[in-house]
Amino acid sequence: MELALASAIGVLTAIGVYLLLRARSFDVILGLTFLSYATNLLIFAAGRLRPGQPPILRDGIAPTLVKYTDPLPQALVLTAIVIAFAMTAISLVLAMRSRADNRSDHVDADPDDPELTAPVTPTEAHK
Repeated sequence: MELALASAIGVLTAIGVYLLLRARSFDVILGLTFLSYATNLLIFAAGRLRPGQPPILRDGIAPTLVKYTDPLPQALVLTAIVIAFAMTAISLVLAMRSRADNRSDHVDADPDDPELTAPVTPTEAHK
């Protein structure tokens, strides 16, 4: 189980880094998303995998780590999912605005490109 989880974290991290190094804004956003998935799995793995064990104390069962799973990684991952969703939404809006303003979705736009330095009229900016 641990080998599969470690492999999944490694693959997600590799995909995320590869997509981050691409020159398109959508690929960068997907890369950030894959890295957030890898981070969430890493937090779960750090909390010791205990399938079938409850995170909440119950009466009649000794409160030891053998009988329960740690609820902190679960809470951290739930918080990270919400933050990652908000970050993805903001990044998409910024990428769409950048594409509309620059008429290109390249992350590393060439400042000497005449298409990017041409003045944009107000009617073209709102199309």
